[in-house]
This record gives sequence, C-alpha cells and structure tokens, in this order.
Amino acid sequence: MTAFRTEPCQIMIREIFLVRHPFSVCVPVGHEVTLSVRAEGTGILNYQWFTDEVKEVSGGTEADLTIKAKKTKLYVCRVNDHFCNCVFSDWVKVKVLDIDKSGLPVYWQGEPHIAVNPKPQTVRQGSKLTLHCAAFGIPTPNYQWYRNGQPLLDKTSDMLQIDRATVEHGGSYLCSISNVLEETWTEPVNVDIVQTEQLPPAAPTATDKVALLIGNLNYSNHPDLMAPIMDVHELANLLQQLGFRVVSLLDLTREEMLAAIDKFMQLLDRGVYGLFYYAGHGYEHAGRNYLVAVDAPQPYRPENCVCVQRVMLSMQERRTALSVILLDTCRKWYNQDCIPSGIMPLGPSGNTVYGYATCEDAEAFEVQDGGKSTGIFTKYLNAHILQTEKVTHVLEKVSEDLGRDPLVTGKQQVEIKHTLKEPRSLADPVRTTGHTRELHLRDACWRQANELPRKKQLKFVCGVEVEVSFSALFSNVLVAFATVKTTGPRTQDCTVTLSSIPPIQDIFSGPGRSEEMDSLLHKTSDNPDCTLRLCALQKLTESLVIKVNLHYTRMDSKLRQTESQQVDIGKPLVASCKLHRRSHATTTKKQEGASAQSMGNISSSKPRLHQTLAGPCRPFTRKAECAAKVAVTRSNEPEENDENELQDFTLRH
Repeated sequence: MTAFRTEPCQIMIREIFLVRHPFSVCVPVGHEVTLSVRAEGTGILNYQWFTDEVKEVSGGTEADLTIKAKKTKLYVCRVNDHFCNCVFSDWVKVKVLDIDKSGLPVYWQGEPHIAVNPKPQTVRQGSKLTLHCAAFGIPTPNYQWYRNGQPLLDKTSDMLQIDRATVEHGGSYLCSISNVLEETWTEPVNVDIVQTEQLPPAAPTATDKVALLIGNLNYSNHPDLMAPIMDVHELANLLQQLGFRVVSLLDLTREEMLAAIDKFMQLLDRGVYGLFYYAGHGYEHAGRNYLVAVDAPQPYRPENCVCVQRVMLSMQERRTALSVILLDTCRKWYNQDCIPSGIMPLGPSGNTVYGYATCEDAEAFEVQDGGKSTGIFTKYLNAHILQTEKVTHVLEKVSEDLGRDPLVTGKQQVEIKHTLKEPRSLADPVRTTGHTRELHLRDACWRQANELPRKKQLKFVCGVEVEVSFSALFSNVLVAFATVKTTGPRTQDCTVTLSSIPPIQDIFSGPGRSEEMDSLLHKTSDNPDCTLRLCALQKLTESLVIKVNLHYTRMDSKLRQTESQQVDIGKPLVASCKLHRRSHATTTKKQEGASAQSMGNISSSKPRLHQTLAGPCRPFTRKAECAAKVAVTRSNEPEENDENELQDFTLRH
C-alpha cells in the first residue's frame, strides 16, 4: 500500500500597495467632503484615518471618510493587514474658507468656483503690493498669476506679494485658477504704483450698515397722518439696496420707541454706519427735537416724547464711523415754559449728520402725490439716496429739489447739520476684515427682528391642500397668505379664511390707509385666496396662532362644510425682541393724566384731517399742537389749518 505525504499550503504574502491616494480640497464651512484611499494587499485590509492633531478620526475605519468641514485640517490614512504590514497614504489638506458661498451652485461638482476676486490697488512706490483671490475646488485648485498677459514665475498661490513695488510692477493683473475639472479666471484688476505725494486717500468703508426706521401715524390724542406708511416702506427698500440691515416699525408708544432704540444701539459698534429715520409728529424746544409717540397725551411735555439728541448721543457713544439722523417732522416751538431735556454732550465727535425736513420753528408737510401719500422731504430723499456721493451732498440735492417745489415755497426748507471729517457716503462698501465676530453677533441680533415664519402645507380631511405663507411689510407688520393648492375629488367651491389667536386688529384698514397697504401686498404676493394683516407685533406677549378655515361644498350632498386647522408661528419678526418688556417695567412710573391708548384703539372722536382736507397734491401739516395750560376746550386741529393760506396743507408737527 502506497503512502502519500501532504505538503503544507504556503500563502504568498505581498506588500500593501496604494492604488490611489486621497487629494486635498478647498471647501466652504459646513460642506460635506469625502476623502478616499484605495489599496491592494493580501487578505482583509484595515483602515484608520488620522488628523494632524495625531488623533484617530472617530468612525474613520473605512477606505472612504466622509466629514462635514468645520475648520482646516490635515488628514492621513493608515492601511494595514493581518501580517504586520502597514503603509500610510499621503497627507492631504481639507482647507475650509469661512467666506461668502452664496454663488456656489446647488449641485456643485468640485470645479473651481471663485469666491474672492482680487481688488484694484494703488500702492506707494517701495511699499508692499498684495493681491489676493480665493476659490473653492475639489481637488484644491492651482493658481497662476499673470501681469499684462504674461505668467509670473513662482506666483502660484492664492496670494501674490511683492515686498518692494516699483514702477515696473504696475499693470493689469489676473489669476488662472484650475483643477482637473476646469480652468477659470479672476476678473482683471489694475495696479498703480505712485509716488508718495500722488497717493490718494483710502476710500471710506463701513464694518456694517444698520438702519432703524420709525413711522407714527395712528395717534391716540393728535391728528392722524397718512404718509409714514409709504415713506418708511420705500426708504427701507432703498436702504437695503445700499447694503443696510433695516428694521422698520410703525406706530410705537414712547416706551416701545425707547425699547426699539435700545435694540438699535446693540447693532452699532466701532466702524458701523448707523442711520435713524423718523416720520410723524414732532416739535422743537430750546434746541432739542422731540418725536411724538402715538400714545402722547394732550397736552404733552418732553417726558411724553423721545428726544432726538439723546438718540444721537447714544450713537456717538457706540463710536460709529457715521451717524445719520433723518427727521421728516415739524420743528415748531411749543410749551416754552417746559424745562428741556438735560443732555451732557460728548466731546467733539466727527462724522455725524442731521437731515431735517424743515428749518427751525417751521413745519413739514405731506402730500397726496400720484395716488399715494408721501412726506415732501422723504419724496425727494428717496429720489437721491442711492447716489454714491457724500451723504451731505445727497441731502443738498434733496434741499434744492424741495426748494423748487411750489407746494411748500416759503413754508418748508431742508436744514442740514453735520460734522463730517471724511467723504463718507451711504453707498460706501462694507468691509468686515477683522470684525467677523462682531458681524456675526449683529447678524444674529438683526435676524431676530426680521425672521419670517416658514411656509406651511396643510392637508385637510376632505383632501384639499392649502399653503400658508408669510411676508413682512414692516418689522412689526406681518401678512399671512393662504392659497388653495389642490382641491379634493369630492369638493367644489373651496374658499379660505384666516384669523389669529389672540385676535389682532388691523389698524390700517381705514379709508385711504387700506388702499396703500393693499398696494404693498400686490408687490409681495402671487394672487393668494386670502390674506390676513397682523399689525403691532411689538405688543405680542404670547405665541401667535393662525387659524385656517376651509369652506367647501361636498359634491355628493351639496352641503356647505367647514374644516379648520391651526398653525403656531411663535413670536414672529420684532415680537421676538420683546419690546413690550420695557413698557411693562415702566408702566407704574407713567400714570400721568392723559391715557395712552393702545395701538389699534384710536378714539373715533378725534379729527381725521386727511379725509376732509387732503386731495391730490394737497399737502397737510405734520403738527401735533400741545394745548395751552388754561382750562378751555380746544380742538386738536393745528392753528395753521384755520388760516386761509394753509387750507391745503398737512403738517408733520
């Protein structure tokens, strides 16, 4: 019998070979990135990813590592087998740029996307020249700088630096940015090399631009106004075009005005441009300007109003780069025996601008112009405010136009006071370098007053779908829209109604005002089936609930039926800022004779001057007269309206 000998089976062990290394990438904050390595070896291969902090990446035990980029880091992958063989991939960098990514395509595939273009430079001869650009890319883009169309040797990073610039370094620069997917080019920029005496001053910039706009029109104890609705709305839109963060508010009590101004001051800081605008009744006394709140009693005193100079003082204390106050209100003098507000001025402070709709002891007017109400000062202000000239030059043009208006010739003239020491313009660019943290804090504070509720899709039992969306006319006026998107198979004649819990009265539903508010709605909606205007949100102390009532006819029974759903939208827009808290805290201190009625509950006995006097292009005074001390019954109507020469005017006093 033959015996067979079995030889042991030998396994050929080979070294681990990396077929593909990961590659570096450059992405915006929060972008999802996948790093990959591919290897060949004997048996099962194990993977472990590490960062430059010599830390194992949690969960990084696969050939593919997916991360959400938060900050720039280096990564490497170790590959090993069960035979004590080990190899490392190349180190790669995940570069994270915390810059604007708004132009990045939704379905970006990694091709170079330029986020920062170089800026034109004027450099003193012998000084350092620096040009910078930045681009996202997967893989990380390569850079090559060109001057006058010729590639520059060794200038292959995102930053070009020349330590001592000479005349030869002047010219047109651009940068080629490429990776394996695509090549793109930055915008060309000019670099001028000048002698010291030729160097122009640096163009002014702002670290941020913030505006607070207040319009008071529904007064408890004084004549109502019409124009602040359109004045505030149009000016807010224009300032947003200039890059301002805008908070716009209508009909505030004194305590609400002060609370809003306090919030406004939190948005100001060193280098910020701050702008405060007011349209409504006002007056002047002893060099102080006072803004009349909607709850000001009759007669009123300085303590019932808001002092403009206190606002400017607070703005100066924040060390703003530019402080602008624009007042479309009267400046007639009343209560001469009242003690003016005591204000200790700061030391000499530059870059402050006052733009008054009218001069001392004079009135400001509003007019029906082309079917809409407007303050005459604001009408011309809006016509010029987008210009890039120095802010005082813009106001001078407003003054010239108003001076040529025959409606107010000899009755109203713009006055400008300023301490500008630099040619600053409302159109100056915002440069946040070195101020990123402060910008984020201001952004969070500003968003608090401007955050809209999200759009809601409601499906009713009957099968009908209704969309509820929202738009802000002002920071304290929200509009809810309801639109029937789909009808059910057994329903017809569907209609929708909206209401709120708690109920909020629409204080702009009166004659004239409703038409102007409705004209704003037409610009913000796409023909909804129902709208609900929610006013005075600064008074809201609890979550706001929108009740959606769907009315329809059943096709089988022909019966009319109703279904309801509720949408809790929390505290929208300025309601989240809790301006009412200051009002509650000071209520016990303010028990003065005349009652301060809440917004939306205006006395029906007071005169509605616009309904009787204002016609097309007929101005009306913005004046709320403070009654004399003697105990006689007097109308709240301004004295000037009893004179023949001013029968057509509406004063903002």
